[in-house]
Amino acid sequence: MISINLMNTISLNVHSKEVAGFKEFIQTINPLSVSQDGFLQDVWEQSFECSFPKSELKETYSRKCTGEMKLEDLPAPIFEMEMTGQSYSVYNAVYAVAHSLQALYTLWCHRKKTMIGKKTDLPYIQLHSFLQGISFNNSAGERLSLNEKGEATGGFNITNFITFPNRSFQRVRVGKIDLRAPKGKELFIEEDVIVWNPAFNQVLPLSLCNDPCLPGSWKKGIEGDQFCCYDCIPCPEGKISNQNDMDDCFECSEDHYPNKEKKGCILKLLVFLTFEETLGIGLASAALCFFLLTSWVLGTFIQHRNTPIVKANNRSITYTLLVSLMFCFLSSLLFLSQPGKVTCLLRQSMFGIIFSVAISSVLAKTITVVVAFMATKPGSQMRKWVGKRLAFSIVLSSFLIQVLICILWLLTFPPFPELDMYSELQKMILQCNEGSAFFFYCVLGYMGILAITSFIVAFLARKLPDSFNEAKFITFSMLAFCSVWIFFFPAYLSTKGKAMVAVEVFSILASSTALLGCIFLPKCYILVLRPDLNQRKQLTKRN
Repeated sequence: MISINLMNTISLNVHSKEVAGFKEFIQTINPLSVSQDGFLQDVWEQSFECSFPKSELKETYSRKCTGEMKLEDLPAPIFEMEMTGQSYSVYNAVYAVAHSLQALYTLWCHRKKTMIGKKTDLPYIQLHSFLQGISFNNSAGERLSLNEKGEATGGFNITNFITFPNRSFQRVRVGKIDLRAPKGKELFIEEDVIVWNPAFNQVLPLSLCNDPCLPGSWKKGIEGDQFCCYDCIPCPEGKISNQNDMDDCFECSEDHYPNKEKKGCILKLLVFLTFEETLGIGLASAALCFFLLTSWVLGTFIQHRNTPIVKANNRSITYTLLVSLMFCFLSSLLFLSQPGKVTCLLRQSMFGIIFSVAISSVLAKTITVVVAFMATKPGSQMRKWVGKRLAFSIVLSSFLIQVLICILWLLTFPPFPELDMYSELQKMILQCNEGSAFFFYCVLGYMGILAITSFIVAFLARKLPDSFNEAKFITFSMLAFCSVWIFFFPAYLSTKGKAMVAVEVFSILASSTALLGCIFLPKCYILVLRPDLNQRKQLTKRN
């Protein structure tokens, strides 16, 4: 019986579940139908406050017990129709012994068949070993097993007794203690289901050693103190915790970074150098302006193609150099777009091939000056090399070598777009991976060889007595070109992301501008502003 004083309280009960057919069995019990069952008669007399006729004893109650009295009619405080935890444990124990006996009997029958003619007794002494390994499902649908000690770990039910004004009550299960649950999950309570006593109008007490560790921190046990006592330690840089009382902090995924409070992750911003930002607009504008300037220079040279200063400097190679410089300026725009599969393949290869044509054109113009001077000597064998054939051979061979390097690069280790998650904490850098640093530096190294060769030849030919010798201008242009790319390497290797791309674009624009300015602007000055100097006698006199 349950005391009414325990109003809306919480209690622990031995674990039980509803067994199929148990209520129906209770409803069929009648002490009058079972003779000589003193236990049932005692239950009936105490529950219904009645007496059975007994000749040897005086009747305790004036009310007589009849067969019309049913246990389900009794109020819950007096008798409950559900199976109690103790009864449920006995029920499972009986079935455990029954299943063990069944397993033992099956083993005995098998041995009896294999040992025909020999006397075999049922080995009851082995029953204990069968009990230790028994596992079965009972009629309540629950899996039961015994541990190595032969103990059943059923746990406890947490029950809320809800009382009503008519002194009746209802028992509601609000949680459980499951000893077989994972560590830290053994206790489960549904707080929202609990109905508390109206007298409990204060704030519910907390059975804690210290306040919970809020998101952004993790709990660290205090050595030598109770297991429930711990310190709250802030998460380290790069890690977060998003729940209370977490045992450890964890890192965000690669494409996220921790917020300031370290209790959540924020998606990283995808960045790359584009036309839409200030730096990209500036570089793109400069590339287009120099492209238009080079186009104007080419148009000016075509317009004055029959004048001495244009004819004396190998018009075909001059046009080739100007056209290649135009494409050099345009190639820089490939670096200012979103890295994709096609743009990554074209960036470095187009830049390397176009620049090789430009530098080889400068080399061809320089060698042409030297060969032309050597051919003026009596009996010189160099006269057969004077003309367009030598210049175009130099340009074509240099072009084909660079094309071969780029083809090998693209076939073996082609560049590809990739996301750099680690260079910056709050950003994902979309960039082109060159695929092979070896081939990338081969392309740059080959252009460096052409540039240094042009510089040396032009430097040696700067004082040749040629009225139209442009070796001095080429010397200055190649000196500026090499200076730009010498400073490019340390700057390129020390930067990441957008800055790295900007360094390469700036180097392309600066070196191309050096070639354009040092070689062609002096001639444009004569062609446009001083046409009176564009005559053979004036050039010869000036020399």
